[in-house]
Order: sequence, then C-alpha cells, then structure tokens
Amino acid sequence: MVLKVFFPTCCASADSGLLVGRWVPGQSSAVILAVVHFPFIPIQVKELLAQVQKASQVPVAVLGTWCHRQQEPQESLGNFLEGLGTIFSHDPWLQLCRERGTRLWSCKATYPQMSNPLDMHPEEQVMLIFYDQRKLLLSWLHPPPVLPACQMGDTTASTGGLADIFDTVARSEVLFQNDQFDERPVRLSHWQSEGVEASILVELAKRASGPVCLLLASLLSLISAASACRLWKLWPLSFIRSKLSTCEQLHYRLKHLSFIFSTEKAQNPMQLMRKANMLVSVLLDVALGLLLLSWLHSNNRIGQLANALVPVADRVAEELQHLLQWLMGAPAGLKMNRALDQVLGRFFLYHIHLWISYIHLMSPFIEHILWHVGLSACLGLTVALSIFSDIIALLTFHIYCFYVYGARLYCLKIYGLSSLWRLFRGKKWNVLRQRVDSCSYDLDQLFIGTLLFTILVFLLPTTALYYLVFTLLRLLVITVQGLIHLLVDLINSLPLYSLGLRLCRPYRLADKPPVL
Repeated sequence: MVLKVFFPTCCASADSGLLVGRWVPGQSSAVILAVVHFPFIPIQVKELLAQVQKASQVPVAVLGTWCHRQQEPQESLGNFLEGLGTIFSHDPWLQLCRERGTRLWSCKATYPQMSNPLDMHPEEQVMLIFYDQRKLLLSWLHPPPVLPACQMGDTTASTGGLADIFDTVARSEVLFQNDQFDERPVRLSHWQSEGVEASILVELAKRASGPVCLLLASLLSLISAASACRLWKLWPLSFIRSKLSTCEQLHYRLKHLSFIFSTEKAQNPMQLMRKANMLVSVLLDVALGLLLLSWLHSNNRIGQLANALVPVADRVAEELQHLLQWLMGAPAGLKMNRALDQVLGRFFLYHIHLWISYIHLMSPFIEHILWHVGLSACLGLTVALSIFSDIIALLTFHIYCFYVYGARLYCLKIYGLSSLWRLFRGKKWNVLRQRVDSCSYDLDQLFIGTLLFTILVFLLPTTALYYLVFTLLRLLVITVQGLIHLLVDLINSLPLYSLGLRLCRPYRLADKPPVL
C-alpha cells in the first residue's frame, strides 16, 4: 500500500516542528498545510486547529513531525519529536526528515494507537508529492464554494481525486492569515509566512481601499445623476450628445469607473478578472494620455500645430476647387449636362468659399482651442482621440454637406424615375395600402410623364457623378474616423491584465478540473 503525502515546497527549509494538515482516508493521502515551530504549548496548538476547523469546515489535525536536521543538528531532537505522538495522537503518524547537508529525505508512517499486533499495517511506502501552495490558491483549480442546487447531491463524486487536495488547501486559507500582523502564540510556516511584511502592506491597502472606493463611488454616482438629468434629453442637447464621440467615450468611462470603484465584492473569479482588466485599461489609458500631454506641451508643439492647420485647410480647399473645376468640364471624357454641371459646380464652390472664410475667422483662436484640447489628455488617451475625431468631423463638415446634397439629389432622381417607370406600365403606388396597384392614365398624363422621364434620364449621369465623387470623399473621412474609433475600442476592451497573467503567471488562468 502506498501512502501519498502532499508537502508544500515553501516548508522544505522550515525549522523543525509539527506537521499540520488533513488526512483523506478514502485516498490514503495526507495534505500538509503548515509547520508549527518551537516553542509552543500543545493546548494552544489544539485551540488554533479547533478555530481553523470551525471557520473552514476542514478536519485539520496534527499529522506528524517534521525534522530539518540541516538547521537542528542535535540528535536528541529526533527523540523529542517522536514523543509528541503521544500528545497529538493520529493514525498514521508521519515522520518526515530532511538530512543534514544533503538532498535526501526520509519518510515514515507509524500507527502508535494500534495495540493489537494483528491490526498492524505492513511496511508502507510513502510517496512524497511536492506542491506550490501559492500557485494552487491563485489558480482557482479548487471547486466553487457554493454549488448549484442541482449539483449538491453530486458533491462527493465531483470533488474526488486531486480536487479534494485543491479544495482542502483553498478552504484552509484562514490558517494562512493568522500571522500577517503580529507574532501569535503559535508560529507557523506556510506560503505567506515568508512575506509577512508584504502581507501587512497588502492588508493595509485593502483596509484603505474601502473608504477610498466609497468616496469615489459617491462622486461617480453624483456625476452619473447629473449626466442623467432630463435637461440633457432636450432636443438640441440630446442630438449633439448622440453625435459627439467625446460624450460617448466619457459615458463609457464613467460606467467603467463606477464598476471598478464599486464597494460590492466580486462574486466569482470572472467578475474579479473583469474588474482587473478594466482597472489596468483605465490606468494605461491615463498613462498614455499623460505622455501625449507632455509631448504636446514640450517645444511649443501646440503652436506649431496651430500654425500648420490653416495652410493645410487652404491646401485641402484648393484641391477641392480643382476637383470641382474638373467635374464642371468633361471629366474622363464623359458628356455631362452643361447647365446642371455649372449650377452644381458653382453651388459647391460657394460652400468651399464659406468654409475657408470660417477657418480664417477661427484662426486666432485655434491655438487656444488646441491647448484646452491637449489638457483633456489627462483624462486618458481615448478621450483625446475622441475629441480629435470630433474635430475632424467639424473640419470636414463641408464634405459631409456635399455628400448630403448629392445623396438627396440622387435619391430624388431615382425616386422620380421609378414613379415614371410605373406610369409607363399602367401602375401606381398606393400610399394607403403600401402596395403597387393598376391604374389607367389618359394621353396628357402619359405625354407629360414621357417628357419628365426623358429629362431625368439625361440629367441622371451628371447627378450620379457628383454623388459618386462626394461619397468617396465621405468614405475617406469615415475611414480615418473609423481607425481612430478602432484604436479607442482596442484600448477600452483589450484584456491587458489577463494577457499579463498569461505571459507571467499562466497558472492564474488555469481551468477547473473536469467534473467526473
């Protein structure tokens, strides 16, 4: 018979003492959780184990002795440790020893409570299995603490095998938290005992995070209440709010911050991972925004951008004027309707003139506007990119107007041609029933319909050409804004914390063992 002993690697160099853990009789396995060091009072050790058992519902007991002869060279210590079996009685009684100056281990299991020689177990082989307590606790390999009602009856079957070992270590976490702040009467060695100072700092951070999160949650709730005011739902404000990317990004970040600084504890590892991903995303966003802010305010780059903006706008206007003049001639050798071509060309040229006048009128204030826009980068790079996208929309507003005019005119032509085509077939559109019905037309109606159909057919190529050109310009602007929004969405939704864990600590993302 083979007896399996799961021993934590963090206790391999611990001082001599008692082995505290759980015995799993169905599997002939012993899970060592900690080592109790000298000096200690046996009654205090028993009281500590009773408290841990009451809090964790795990039958924790003293399973044997641990002798580290590399640190304790006295030969009499072994005899003293063997005598502890009479105080902390347990069958089997484990005796683990690490030889001095070597890597050799001695493992032995005895049964001191069996007085009948017929009940004595034969010589058993002890298999020593090392495990990492820290990785096991952080990998969430143990079963969930609360099982669904449909699975309560299958608890024994689903937590068999290694799952019992994982569940034992996970539920005994209260044992690892007993000596974080001060030296207790019972001194233990486990995965947290090597970093008591770090545990104190982490625990102080946890204690301080409660009031901080409560204060920030209150401030965020006030901001959310102000943003949900009915004043913002009035027609001009609601329309502007729906069109600006900055408002959408601020609303998105507000929801993220409300979720991060919520005082409610995460219910499961997935929710905790989601919170951590959001927090890292916000921190990275703010860090990139501060880098952008420092770059803009160094070497007077804002003034350089403001001085370069007006010449760029003039250059774009000049290129648009050349494009319209090309369309007013014979573009690509196409025969256009000259009258309509001239009217549309002059109409759009006049809009370009108005846009250039608007840019020159705003040129004295451009540097101040860019300076305040640069300050918004302290809220995050995504906010600055959203404002940049809105600025592009404002600077290309004339292209949007050209696209709307061309689309409206083209749609009117197509709608008129489809109505006149139904007239030739003796059909009409029934507005009340939303269907096409038969209809008889007289000669005058057919004559006027033929004239209008001919006029629209010959004017359609000119209108379609302008519509095609301005649609391509509009698609170019939308492509630039789409790339900016793609970068914003990437920063908002990229699980940076999970990726960091996958690269540095992949055991934190390990899946649970399958249910047998």
